[in-house]
Amino acid sequence: MADCTHDCSTCSSNCASRDKSSFIKPLHEGASVKKTVAVASGKGGVGKSLVTSLLAVRAMARGYRTAVLDADITGPSIPKAFGTTLRATGDEGVIYPVRTKSGLQLMSMNSLLEHDDDPVVWRGTLIAGAAVQFWTDVLWEDVDLMFLDMPPGTGDVPLSVFQSIPLSGIVVVTTPQDLVEMIVKKAVNMAKMMNVPVLGLVENMSYFTCPDCGKQYEIFGPSKAAELAKEYDIPAVARLPIDPAVARLADTGRITEANTDALADVFLSIEKARGIEDFGKQN
Repeated sequence: MADCTHDCSTCSSNCASRDKSSFIKPLHEGASVKKTVAVASGKGGVGKSLVTSLLAVRAMARGYRTAVLDADITGPSIPKAFGTTLRATGDEGVIYPVRTKSGLQLMSMNSLLEHDDDPVVWRGTLIAGAAVQFWTDVLWEDVDLMFLDMPPGTGDVPLSVFQSIPLSGIVVVTTPQDLVEMIVKKAVNMAKMMNVPVLGLVENMSYFTCPDCGKQYEIFGPSKAAELAKEYDIPAVARLPIDPAVARLADTGRITEANTDALADVFLSIEKARGIEDFGKQN
């Protein structure tokens, strides 16, 4: 319909947009993924890749066969955080994911480029297509839990991922500033429009703990995480501090050594979420 708002909850029409399963792309033959969770926000610079990496680390520590699909095609950083420079290999019609020393399966644009600093100068439709191909063309092996590191915003790639991949839910990343709060609301509203549950809210750079006196300072202003979670009925909240030690671990490819206890409640919400084998029951 020409006047479609893409909010199926306000419409009684029985169109293809209402049936999300009509857009879902299948995995490659032989691939297996049980649950998928996207890590998203309405803007860049809030730490989505860090949160994605920490959630993956926690999943592996709890014994899950874990994967990361790096959907941030033009700004991939997951391989560096996990300390791998391996290139993906493949045969005709199939790509094999990179496996890190910790056992993580991952696919990132940097796993395909000849040099890590080669730019990806593509238009939006090509970028979105590549993100979806990381789902359809990669032979993911017996993955219990896959995290998708999303690019910022609500444009081509998030829309294509939300429509093409059966997500169990999303985790929204924010920081305390008022401007970021407004943009995060856009991401939450997009998830609602696409009928994807928000499983948790992570407020990154929430505070800094003085190493000398132990006092906490809210450098970017008072926390808004609890307020946002209540407003949008988000079941779990985490506040991550500004921690130079974690930044160093990510920069040196040792993110698996990071403490992930602050994400315990959000991860519990992810564990409770239905997997993609239940997707047909949700619609």
